[in-house]
Amino acid sequence: MDKLHKGWFTEFSPDDLEKLNGEESSTKLLKSDGQEMGGAWPGQAFSLQVKKVLFHEKSKFQDVLVFESTTYGNVLVLDGIIQATERDEFSYQEMLAHLPMFAHPDPKRVLIIGGGDGGILREVLKHETVEKVTMCEIDEMVIDVAKKFLPGMSSGFSHPKLDLFCGDGFEFLKNHKDEFDVIITDSSDPVGPAESLFGQSYYELLRDALKEDGILSSQGESVWLHLPLIAHLVAFNRKIFPRVDYAQSIVSTYPSGSMGYLICAKSANRDVTQPARHPTDTQTFRFYNSEVHKAAFILPQFVKNALN
Repeated sequence: MDKLHKGWFTEFSPDDLEKLNGEESSTKLLKSDGQEMGGAWPGQAFSLQVKKVLFHEKSKFQDVLVFESTTYGNVLVLDGIIQATERDEFSYQEMLAHLPMFAHPDPKRVLIIGGGDGGILREVLKHETVEKVTMCEIDEMVIDVAKKFLPGMSSGFSHPKLDLFCGDGFEFLKNHKDEFDVIITDSSDPVGPAESLFGQSYYELLRDALKEDGILSSQGESVWLHLPLIAHLVAFNRKIFPRVDYAQSIVSTYPSGSMGYLICAKSANRDVTQPARHPTDTQTFRFYNSEVHKAAFILPQFVKNALN
């Protein structure tokens, strides 16, 4: 089925799209450590009206699409899944970046894995304590497309504090130990190659790459769609990190309207649910503030039951 149809883009769950295309067995289920976790958002779809297709090519790794929508600005789509829209991207970028950044008292060295659209990089660079940002993105085409069609997100790619590597984040981590104050994983859903970023061995590498007081933040899926996967992630990370917390917030164009964030601290004394610092007058945010930070960790009872 064509995801671009009669002036509309429709985001199907990858497993549902396989069925619509007549494929008998699904290879597009969410996985962690080889364990199947169901479909991404089975039985539902999300559509945006297309004003103009701006870019559509296949990179070495995935299908890359950018279109101008009638109501959400320019939209970045990877393998048929919306990654960011100009209208609401800040709600995700700010929370994934600033929950760990403000939970740390003095973040100087930061690693971003993924995040080729540049949004997380833009937010990290708002912290004056940061001396160096290392970014590892596997798909160079995503960076090039973001620079051309998402200038509001990609402005940080020319910053002198950035050290950019185009390659596999999993392999990158193997050569970096005890190096970073904060690590942020901005990954797509665990379907296909991204599955490796949701496994226990990956999080063990993240732990080893963090300094003793380091904090990790990862894209943590939605409680309405992926609660078994989230519970699985929290459970094995509690064997790796002394402090593991889960937060959530509103992201209007993510299926179900909510997105989660897995926050892990290498020190048991670091309470990531409370900001260690607060925004200054020179920092500009559209979503994040200290109250939102604390509130994001207050979870509905059904989520608390599943995670505990």
